[in-house]
Amino acid sequence: MKSFTKKDIRSLSLEDLRCFFTENKVQAFRGNQVYQWLWQKGIHSFEGMTNLSKSNRALLQEHFVINHIDIDHQQKSNDGTIKNAVKLYDNLVVESVLIPTATRTTACVSSQVGCSLDCKFCATAKIKRMRNLNADEIYDQVVAIDRQSRLYFDRPLSNIVFMGMGEPLMNYKNLINAIEKITQKDGLGMSPSRITVSTSGIPKIIMKMADDQVRFGLAVSLHSARQNVRAKLMPFAEKFPLNDLADAIKYWYDKTEKIVTYEYVVWKGINDSDEDINALLNFCKISPCKVNLIEYNPIGDHQFMQAEKNIIKAYEKALEAQRITVTVRRSRGKDIDAACGQLANKDMLV
Repeated sequence: MKSFTKKDIRSLSLEDLRCFFTENKVQAFRGNQVYQWLWQKGIHSFEGMTNLSKSNRALLQEHFVINHIDIDHQQKSNDGTIKNAVKLYDNLVVESVLIPTATRTTACVSSQVGCSLDCKFCATAKIKRMRNLNADEIYDQVVAIDRQSRLYFDRPLSNIVFMGMGEPLMNYKNLINAIEKITQKDGLGMSPSRITVSTSGIPKIIMKMADDQVRFGLAVSLHSARQNVRAKLMPFAEKFPLNDLADAIKYWYDKTEKIVTYEYVVWKGINDSDEDINALLNFCKISPCKVNLIEYNPIGDHQFMQAEKNIIKAYEKALEAQRITVTVRRSRGKDIDAACGQLANKDMLV
C-alpha cells in the first residue's frame, strides 16, 4: 500500500515549487525544471528527473509523492479502439478510451469516479459518484493515451473529448486546471480547439465557462428538446429545465461566439415522433449549432432500443432543411463496451 502522508507534488504551482527550493537553500530555477518534468514530460518518479542532482532528488523524495495513475489493463476492439482500466492512487478505477480513425486519434477522458447524475440510458450513471478526479489524474489519462497513440498508430494524440465517466462540469475546478496543464506551452502544448467538453447540461456552469472565456468546445447531451421527455431520460433535468439550459446556451454563444454541439440519441418509442423532431428544430434556433445523431449503445436495459433507420433519416432531413449541420455518428468500440454511454468498471456497479 502506498503512503499518502506526503503531499502530492503536483498540487503545487510553479511558484510554490520555486519557493520550496529557495526555502531549502537551492536555486529557484530548479522549481522550473521540476515543473517541466511533471507537466511537459509527464514523469512519475523523482529519480527520472535527471537534470537534478541526487541530493535535490532526495530532497523531493523526502517531502513529496507523485500519486500517478496506472493502466491496470487494456482491451482492444476489432475496430482499433482501446479501452483502459485506469487505477488511481487510492485503488479506485475509471475508464478511458483511445479512438482511432484514418486521420486522427481521440482520447475519451473521465472526470469522476462514477457520476453525479442519473441518466437512465448510461452505464456510468449506475455507479454512485465516489469522488472527483484530481487535475493530475485527468491529465495523466491524456498522457497515457498519447503514448498509446504513438505506440500503436505512430502519431500523437490529436483530439480530446471529456465524454468518459462522470459529469465534467460537476468537477469544474479540476477540469479547468487539467486543461490548462494540457494546453499550456510548458505542459503538453495541445490546442484548446482540439478539446471538447461534453455536459449533460448544468446551466450555471455553462454560463461560468462563458464568463471565463474558455477556449475549448462545448457539447451538450440533449436527447430531447421536450422537457417532460428529457426529464424521464435524465431525471436531474427537473432541477435544470430546458428553459434554463436554453438561456445558458444563448449566453455561451453571445459571450464566446462558439457554436454548441448537441449530442442526440434517438430511441424507439421515446423520442422518435414528429413532435420530437419539431421540438429539436425549435431548440436549435437558440444559437448557431450542430447536431450529432448518435447510435445507441445498449447497456442491458431493454426499455431503450435504437430507433428505426427511417426515423434517423427523418431527423437528418429535417435538420438539413433548416441548414443545421448534422452528422450521424457511428459508435466505435462497442464489442468491448467502450462506446458512448457504456463506460463502467463492472466491479464497481452497485
